[in-house]
Amino acid sequence: MYEKIDGLMLTKSIKKSNSYNPDSDICFLKGDVFIKIKNIPNESISLIISSPPYNINKEYEEKKAFDVYLKEMQPLLKELKRVLKNDGAICWQTGNYLTKSTTRRPAEIFPLDIFFYDEFKRLGFKLRNRVVWHFRSGMHAKKRLSGRYETMMWYTKSDDFIFNLDSIRVPQKYQGKVFPKGHKKAGQLSGNPAGMNPSDFWTIDELIADEFDRGIWDFPNVKANHPEKTNHPCSFPIELVERCVKAFSNKKDVILDPFAGVGSTAIGAIKNDRKAIICELDTAYIKLAKKRINLFEKGKLSFRKLGMKIKEATGKVAEKKFEKNKLSS
Repeated sequence: MYEKIDGLMLTKSIKKSNSYNPDSDICFLKGDVFIKIKNIPNESISLIISSPPYNINKEYEEKKAFDVYLKEMQPLLKELKRVLKNDGAICWQTGNYLTKSTTRRPAEIFPLDIFFYDEFKRLGFKLRNRVVWHFRSGMHAKKRLSGRYETMMWYTKSDDFIFNLDSIRVPQKYQGKVFPKGHKKAGQLSGNPAGMNPSDFWTIDELIADEFDRGIWDFPNVKANHPEKTNHPCSFPIELVERCVKAFSNKKDVILDPFAGVGSTAIGAIKNDRKAIICELDTAYIKLAKKRINLFEKGKLSFRKLGMKIKEATGKVAEKKFEKNKLSS
């Protein structure tokens, strides 16, 4: 489906449609996912990657009582199970729901992954990993610690599931290390020469360095000067999508995102020779998703390459400005 030119992925031909079409590489389903998903056949999806609305009154959602929010999500979760293949999986990325803060009552946190866990278990899903994604830029707070991580829950529909560990291995911390004398495997490599498991902790801590040095899944969230930044407030990093796609699906499989936003899941899918179905209610976001995919098709989309080292902020500019202001005062 694609070829690599000067390090960029350029697609040869992406077949697109504005309705469900099994022959298309990307299907754009504009509208209410609770309705649109009815058009997707049973057991036709290999992997679902999404971040549901957190019920925190973002521009694309209506804040509701927490129990109402969860109850209204139940029919969709049942539909996700219906369309998912028996060996398929769901990557459900969530943060926290916060109650409204008042002068007398500080906001209380409801960790969404915990509440969704019960909903998925009732449907028979099995949790394989709770991935912690840590980042430096997050939700600032004054009456509690600032939020600096979210979680991605990897659920499978059955015990027969896809897991391509070799596709996401990172170099061993101690290359060439062997078992010591006296060990039954003395002299043999103590770690897999193809690399080690990247673990369930993904971070951008400056003390950890990049994943290819230390074996950590290392990528920033889409904020400020990130090359993938759009007007969407909570966009997925394409890197996050790619790692899930590589690990939990095979080439030519179909990836679904029921809350697609600006289409990062679709880009991560087609970039790795998969197909994508994306649902989005907001007209502006679906238009932006199409624009980004067209730019990707032409090799003009800005995105962080998988495994790219993160630039560290030194703070020197801010220090100089502070010193200058101090002297002038």
